Amino acid sequence: MLAMNYRGPFRVRVDHKPYPEIQHPNDAIVRVTRSCICGSDLHLYHGLVPDTRVGMTFGHEFIGIVEEIGPSVQNLKVGDHVLVPFNIACGTCSFCKQGLYGNCHESNPEATAVGGIFGYSHTAGGYDGGQAEYVRVPYADVGPMVIPADMHPDDAVLLTDVVPTGYQAAEMGGIKPGDTVVVFGAGPVGIMAAKCAWLFGAGRVIVIDHLEYRLDFVRTYAQCEAYNFRSMQDPVLFLKKATDFYGADVCIDAVGGDAAGSALQTITGRKMMLQAGSATALHWAINSVKKGGIVSIVGVYGPTDNLIPIGNVVNKGITIRANQASVKRLLPRLIEHVQAGRIDPKGIITHRVPLEEVSDAYHIFSAKLDNCIKPILIPPSARV
Repeated sequence: MLAMNYRGPFRVRVDHKPYPEIQHPNDAIVRVTRSCICGSDLHLYHGLVPDTRVGMTFGHEFIGIVEEIGPSVQNLKVGDHVLVPFNIACGTCSFCKQGLYGNCHESNPEATAVGGIFGYSHTAGGYDGGQAEYVRVPYADVGPMVIPADMHPDDAVLLTDVVPTGYQAAEMGGIKPGDTVVVFGAGPVGIMAAKCAWLFGAGRVIVIDHLEYRLDFVRTYAQCEAYNFRSMQDPVLFLKKATDFYGADVCIDAVGGDAAGSALQTITGRKMMLQAGSATALHWAINSVKKGGIVSIVGVYGPTDNLIPIGNVVNKGITIRANQASVKRLLPRLIEHVQAGRIDPKGIITHRVPLEEVSDAYHIFSAKLDNCIKPILIPPSARV
């Protein structure tokens, strides 16, 4: 089969790899019909996530048709078109029972760090992902969900990660009616977080980024304010002035370790790898939120230390909430939002690329070329 093959930082290609096989009675084999390149994949592509091994296939956002099931699988049948959450979750451990599917204790040998994730390095279990023609899906009775008959596949594939992550970013912010919410990052997750903030009653939503085409997009898609931090002497001071010097009620870090905006953070976090990525957005979030406010973190950082102003967190009485989105928990309400027209997931897709051109797709997305917001990959069998 054709599959994306990681060859080292900034080097990916499509190769022929063996078809996946049933390895456990609860496995399913899924023929991929759509997969996405996520902003989080760029952390892997840029070499920022430890134990990302040569030969791995990325892709934690995918949908597809069930081709084969293990003997213990009861909730799926061959031919079902399913969306597969990026979390690999057993459904029975103490964390899954709490709805914390992103923190499953059984799906990842490195479970003290995170639950299993498709295509996201050996720190997340070492599972191959869905940027391929076929993928093995463990715990097939737990994660996969049959796509509603009236749902467009492009909407469904974005329900595997982007929409739930943006929604949970807003949810973790504890947004109350009338709150001012600042989102750092106008990538797909930041755009979705800004859109979802309104669903929780936000009175004002502000997005900060440095790419004008993304700022233009989020203004239209999320009906929010959007500003370029390159035009500011100090983004924190700008946001303080914009909020009567109180600070925002909620700040959301939707950037993670690839953040630009600070030479020190960039050198130590992205160039020299002395910390787990550049924590610029997290600095700004902590310093821009009001006393007693909430900082919600969904941006990806590596599993090592970061330089952050923890003293400001203590002195300001800030609450920090962070996690991988628990997709399975959120799907019922998100499907309702999509079917009611409150969220238009496919509206953020700008590029549809054949799987065979995955290397070009990564380059376009990483280098922010051609006004790329969200690329999806289409395998050959889904194009006939």
